[in-house]
Amino acid sequence: MGEMTVTRCSVQLREGVVGHSYVQGRDKEKAQLAALADAMMQTDLASEVQLRVLDPLQKAKDARKTERAEKAAATKVEFFTLVRGE
Repeated sequence: MGEMTVTRCSVQLREGVVGHSYVQGRDKEKAQLAALADAMMQTDLASEVQLRVLDPLQKAKDARKTERAEKAAATKVEFFTLVRGE
């Protein structure tokens, strides 16, 4: 199928909660932040992390997806066929 570089990270909070992440590429900081978010989602701060971190990330992702779809739609070509002799 193919190969891809993946960076994984595990962090443990003072409370003992462990968070894990796997991210595409070699971005150690991104993997560390993802693991930290995973760990924090397992604590009482889950709603705060959802509101301040995950929701804005989801909105940004949706905006990029919409922008990409709009750019693709702008280049769409419609084909039609004329029927003769019927």
